[in-house]
Amino acid sequence: MSGGAGETRASGTGGPVDLVAGVAPDAVAWADSGLVAGVVQDIADGRVLMVGWLDAEALAATLATGEVHFHSRSRGRLWRKGETSGHVLRLRSLALDCDGDALLLGVDPVGPTCHRGVRSCFDADGSPASAPAPQGFAWLETLWGTIASRAAERPAGSYTARLIEGGVDLAGRKVAEEATEVLLAAKNDEAAERAGADRTETRQLLGGEAADLVYHALVLLAERAIGPADVIAVLHARHGRPDGR
Repeated sequence: MSGGAGETRASGTGGPVDLVAGVAPDAVAWADSGLVAGVVQDIADGRVLMVGWLDAEALAATLATGEVHFHSRSRGRLWRKGETSGHVLRLRSLALDCDGDALLLGVDPVGPTCHRGVRSCFDADGSPASAPAPQGFAWLETLWGTIASRAAERPAGSYTARLIEGGVDLAGRKVAEEATEVLLAAKNDEAAERAGADRTETRQLLGGEAADLVYHALVLLAERAIGPADVIAVLHARHGRPDGR
C-alpha cells in the first residue's frame, strides 16, 4: 500500500516477520487513528478471508497468543476474532508490506471466518463454510521446474534428460506403461477392499504408480514444449460446463 497524509512512516522495509521475535512498533506505519490494515489470508491456499484493523495492542496480543486479534472500531476495544463464535484464526505467518502500512496475516482458520457462516467475507451468501482439504498441488510447480531445467540443460546422467532425448517414442512409451501400472494397482486395491483386507500396501502402491504416471506425463509435455499451464487452461475452460464435466 502506498503512503498517504496523516500516516506515521515506518522504519525499515517490508517482508516476513519472525513470529517469535515479533515486530518493533516503529516498523509499522500507523495511521493517525493508531491503526493499520490487516489482510487475513488462509495459509493453505492463499484465499483472502477478511480485512480488519489492528492497533499496537492487537498486534502484540496476536503475536503473544498466536490467535489473531483486532481493534474493534465499533466497540472501541481489543477483539479476539472468534471470541464468541469459536471461529478463531490461528496465526501461522506475518508480513509487512513495503511501506509498512499493511499487514498480511497467514492463518489456519477454525471454521468459517465471516459472521454469515461462509468461509470468506468476500464470498457470496450461501457459499461453503470451509475449503476442501488442500492436496499440495502447488508442489508440482517445483517438480515442473526441475523437469524444465533438465530439458533445457540436458545434464549427463539425468534420467529426465534421457527420456526427453529419446523423443516422443521413449517418453510416450513410459506414459503408456505407467498408465497400465496405475490400472493394475487400482484393481489390486479394489480387490483388497472387497475382501475386507488391509489396504495399506495396495494404497501405497497405487499412490506410487500414480506418481510415476504424473511425472512421466510432465516429461512428455516438456519434450513437446507444452507447459502444464496449457493443460490447466483446458481444465479451467471445461470446469462448470453444462455437460457436468
